[in-house]
Amino acid sequence: MNEELLKLQPFKVWYFFKDILSIPRPSKKEGKIVDYLIKFAKDRHLEVHKDDVGNVLIRKPATRGMESRKAVALQSHVDMVCEKNSDKIHDFEKDPIETYIDNGWVKAKGTTLGADDGIGVAAALALLDADDIPHGPIESLFTIDEETGLTGAFGLKPGFLKSTILLNLDSEDEGLLYIGCAGGQDTLAWLSYKKEEIPVNYKAVKIMISGLTGGHSGDDINKGRANANKLLNRFLWKTKEQYDLKLSVFDGGNLRNAIAREAYAVILVPDNKYESFLKEVSKYEEIYKNEFHITEPELKFKYKDIEKPENIISDKDFTLLTNALYACPHGVITMSQDIKDFVETSTNLASVKFKDDKIVITTSQRSSVETEKDDVTNMVVSVFNLANATTETTDGYPGWTPNPDSEIVDLTKNIYEKLFQNKPEVLAIHAGLECGLIGDKYPGMDMISFGPTIKGAHSPDERLEIKSVQKFWDLLLAILKDIPEEN
Repeated sequence: MNEELLKLQPFKVWYFFKDILSIPRPSKKEGKIVDYLIKFAKDRHLEVHKDDVGNVLIRKPATRGMESRKAVALQSHVDMVCEKNSDKIHDFEKDPIETYIDNGWVKAKGTTLGADDGIGVAAALALLDADDIPHGPIESLFTIDEETGLTGAFGLKPGFLKSTILLNLDSEDEGLLYIGCAGGQDTLAWLSYKKEEIPVNYKAVKIMISGLTGGHSGDDINKGRANANKLLNRFLWKTKEQYDLKLSVFDGGNLRNAIAREAYAVILVPDNKYESFLKEVSKYEEIYKNEFHITEPELKFKYKDIEKPENIISDKDFTLLTNALYACPHGVITMSQDIKDFVETSTNLASVKFKDDKIVITTSQRSSVETEKDDVTNMVVSVFNLANATTETTDGYPGWTPNPDSEIVDLTKNIYEKLFQNKPEVLAIHAGLECGLIGDKYPGMDMISFGPTIKGAHSPDERLEIKSVQKFWDLLLAILKDIPEEN
């Protein structure tokens, strides 16, 4: 399986990426990849450590003549976002990721690829495995649970790393060098609801939004993509009274850090309004396709008859839910006044789930300005307070403030320009990187983040550009070769 990857260059990077694709590694369930890393190190007689939370650190001595160079940490995370198309049968805890090559890109068959950050892990392993690449003392830090809680970075203790320079291998745009990132936190709301019996003379219908692009809730939030939760709720809010609708279930989105791609509702429609209601669904499909004709070419809004569910929620709770979801902000809140075209603050209406006697709504806020992050969080909380919901905001994670005097940034910029005869773009990113937390634990750590080109991260459209992997690898090796000596 995935043998076609072994025809690609650089061979060792793709070789280890192929290995990684065969190892299940959902967030919070990284045991198998952790075991793989430890065995990898022991088989090569490399120093290896696992900390209390499960992070793995592998150290490799400098090659001959490079012993006096500054120590460098290569950092990547081992977990992956587990998203799949609704018609794809795949168990992320057991099944390997299946790939194919399409016009210069590596893609997965109906699931996320896991190049975020499997390709960073693969590059680190290729370097640790090599005996013909010059470098100073290096240590590779493989963190756990980056995607759902940054648990590994939060649990990292001072003193675990010996390096003074950190190369984060978790960026997704070749040619862009990242020197800062947004901080973030999640806000959850629990809305209670009362169950009622289904009235007579009603038909049960399942309405479904699907085919959306989705994507990363930070990096893709400004690209005009639709949120399935928002579209479905907009329709229900508009039609519930006109058609005297009753709601049994609303289910949309899955991950806090992904834009919702699919959502469905199970509703009850009066028999005498049923036909006209179905026409309304078709009408709104055309409305949505017109509004998102560029960013959502595969958008679908469909319906199907189903058996009647066991119960519905009360009309009052239906109204509270749809009002809250309509009012809940989603998308870009503010753009930076200092960096052109840079998103400063955003929020994502990530998921809506019926669980037991509660409706659980998950949102995620990001900002490179701490006070603005608090402000947009308060905005979300206030909406759900009006709906009499219980809310909770996580502790969140800090942003990474750019260092204008960074030695590693200057070095990387100059090397990139020399290698590729093109100036890289140096900027901050509106996604969360572990650099913020690592820098908090290791003040003075000189950091930069770069990587190959990955599109559609956090969705089954995730794809990895083949030619960019070679450039990513060449840049990494050139940086390590030119790392300055200890003062």
